[in-house]
Amino acid sequence: MRIATWNVNSIRARLPRLLPWLAESRPEVVCLQETKCVDDVFPREEIEDLGYNILTYGQKTYNGVAILSRSGLSDELRGFPDDAPDADRRVLGATVGGVMVLNLYVVNGKEVGSDKYAYKLDWLERLREFIDGHYRSKTGRLAGKLVVTGDYNITFDDRDVHDPTAWRDKILCSEPERDALASIMGLGLRDAFRKFESEGSHFTWWDFRSRGFSGNRGLRIDHFLMSDEAYDACSAVKIDLDARAGEKPSDHAPVIATIQDD
Repeated sequence: MRIATWNVNSIRARLPRLLPWLAESRPEVVCLQETKCVDDVFPREEIEDLGYNILTYGQKTYNGVAILSRSGLSDELRGFPDDAPDADRRVLGATVGGVMVLNLYVVNGKEVGSDKYAYKLDWLERLREFIDGHYRSKTGRLAGKLVVTGDYNITFDDRDVHDPTAWRDKILCSEPERDALASIMGLGLRDAFRKFESEGSHFTWWDFRSRGFSGNRGLRIDHFLMSDEAYDACSAVKIDLDARAGEKPSDHAPVIATIQDD
């Protein structure tokens, strides 16, 4: 099973890029972030014509997540259990072929020290509590094949940053954010990309304003965190740089993880 994550930065604006990519790459599961539309106007028909079932949790103008699957989706969940009715649409989960998939669009935080930054840290703690409560087995370990993927808006360490000095203590790279991510990892999740690539200079996001993609001045902020069982079954994690090139791309590249069947 190949599972992709891609922040498309508006599903309708990116549809001319997404549809050919789906037709060519044909991943079994695709987790999308920043769809930026309510569920009623999500372009379902065009995607269903390519053989995908669709689960959406959308919001006008901002946020929004979706899961596309070439097989059935079960155990659907939308948001945190204690979310208010008007909460941001950032969390969407389902089980596909025995793999539990949790698709996240983590809060950006805007600027270290801001109210939005404090909200981000609080949101990450809520995420940790949710994963711990929802996916913990009776043995105390995370149950089964769990894949927690999406746009985390956090780098793990300086290997994920094109210029660590310039980004030191800035948003997406600050120690409190990294500590919060490490706390989530401490539940029993592992960074699947680092199973295959230990060196730096592998990025998933590049700033449009500085034309970062042309000089590979980016950050790795789109991640696959996996339980031990999923991590052991993972045979590849690849960043699709070709999908970031060309006309009118998203500022993120898709990342694809392969998980072997039992």
